[in-house]
Order: sequence, then structure tokens, then C-alpha cells
Amino acid sequence: MNKKMVAVLVSAMMTMGLLTGCKSSDSKSGDAEYTIGISQFAEHGSLDNCREGFIEGLKEEGIEEGENLKIEYKNAAADQGTAKQISDTFVSNKVDLICGIATPSAQAAFNSAMNSDIPVIYTAVTDPAEAKLVGNPVGEITGTSDELPIKEQLEMIREILPDAKKVGILYTTSEANSVSALSTYKKLAGDYDLEIVEKGVTQTADISLAAEELLGEVDCLTNLTDNTVVNSLATILDKANAQKIPVFGSEIEQVKLGCLAAEGLDYIKLGKQTGKMAAQVLKGEKKASEIKYETISEPGLYVNTKAAENLGITIDESLVSQAVESFDEISAS
Repeated sequence: MNKKMVAVLVSAMMTMGLLTGCKSSDSKSGDAEYTIGISQFAEHGSLDNCREGFIEGLKEEGIEEGENLKIEYKNAAADQGTAKQISDTFVSNKVDLICGIATPSAQAAFNSAMNSDIPVIYTAVTDPAEAKLVGNPVGEITGTSDELPIKEQLEMIREILPDAKKVGILYTTSEANSVSALSTYKKLAGDYDLEIVEKGVTQTADISLAAEELLGEVDCLTNLTDNTVVNSLATILDKANAQKIPVFGSEIEQVKLGCLAAEGLDYIKLGKQTGKMAAQVLKGEKKASEIKYETISEPGLYVNTKAAENLGITIDESLVSQAVESFDEISAS
């Protein structure tokens, strides 16, 4: 073989190698990198757990940060305008997928991505239908719901407080998930000889006064997964504890912080479930619109025995023994 033929062969092999390399870098498989935008509406334990679980769920499906995944994470600090700005930025950056954590962030992400080809996967959305995130047509969006186990919560409240008559609920009037959950509480409360007393707020600044007014009218409070209210849980607990009025939570983190008990969800598990759904979409196995939204069907009981002691409430040992987890101290917020 002469030198000219060798040169031609070498040149051809190099060209093939370059073409193969280009194809690999453009593909969404192998060593290619996915970019996901995570928009979290507020910073509190349950939503943080959702994010942690989401990332873990992706990892279990072979999509791992630092390996083949880049995450752009933004927190809206419980401001709906900021949530929209965040999702607009993700669309402008042409991320591969947006994860919206909590209803306002999910709605903002969907509206921003509506005219793009970017799929949206949400989590911690109590009522996707009420939030207009399901229906026909909707678009490339799906996710997981943290629908509250309200029946079980009311049963638990009645068991712990057999003489209670009025249950107070603070909620944000603009959060669709809270409005939906409140409606269900009001429908079911009479079955347990309980009355729901509601107090709506529009912003964090309203919480202190609304809590004081509500505490003067009720035997206990029960929390929703309302982001504005949960963000102010320390304030609410301080005021309630001063009056020896128990506060029931809606998930494990609220119980750790001093709520008496909760029939709540495992938000890390919920996040993992969401991450696995996102992996299906990223890998091209399914479109988001082909996946029905999912919920966790089994709640878990969480109890804070230290909070009970501080309130002078005795929780039957048989109930404590049923708890997924019980706490004998109150965590700092």
C-alpha cells in the first residue's frame, strides 16, 4: 500500500470518528447531559424532601447529577410573581424538563412552557384538576399529587381530642390546593361531629393576626399543605402553645417542628415517584401527556410525644404504637 492510499484511509477514519462523536454528543443517551430546571415555591421541610426524593428517583433510573445531569434550582420564596420569572428563565435557557414543586410553581411552569416543547413534571400538587393541570387538552405535563388523607386526619383528631368541637384551618385564598382541601374538610367534618372554622390570608404578613383570631374560636388547628401557612408554622405554634391549643400537621416535618400529630405523607417517597416519571420522559420512553398523574394512597401516622407533654395531652399508647414514627423532642425551625 503506497503512502497516498494510507493517507486517504487515515483521513476517512478520522472523519468517521468525528461524525460518531458529534452524534453521541447530540443524543439524549450514553454520556449526554440532561438539564433540568427545578422551581420550588417555598423553602420548608416537605418541599425540600420532595426535591431530595425527585433527584434520588432520577438517580435510581440512571440520571445522576454530576454524571449526566445538570440541575438549575430556584426557589420562589412563596411569591407567585417570582415563580413565573423562574419558569420563564428555564424556558429561555431551553432546559430539557421543568420540575415544579408545589401548585403555584407547577402552574407557572406549565404556563411558561405551554408554547415550547419543554415537558413539565410537577409534585406536591394537592388537586391537579382544580389547578387546571389535567384535562383535555392540557399539554406535556404530568406529576404527583399530595392529596391529603383528610378522612384519616379527622378520625385521628377525634380519637386524640374526644371533646373537641371546632377545628380551625388557616389557608391562603389564592392557593388552589388549599381551597380544594378546605372544601373536603368541610364536607367530611360533620361525620366526626366536628365543625371547621376557616380563616383565609393573602400573604405572610396576614398570618400572625389571623392565627390569633382563629385560636380564640377553636379547640385545635389542623394544617393543610399550604405553602404560605407552613412557612409561618413557627409563629403559629408559638401562639397556639401559649394558649395550650394543639396544632395538627399534614406531614412528618410539621410534626418534628412541634405539631401534635399528623396523618401525613412521605414526601421523599412522593419525590422519588416523580423523579422516576421524569426519567421516563427524558429517556423518550413516554411523553408526559401519556403518563397519568399519580398519588401516594397510604398515609402514615406521625406523633410528637414532647408536644403532647407540653400541652398536657395524653395520647393513648395504642395509637402511638401505630405511628410510622414518633418524636420525643421538638426540632428547631
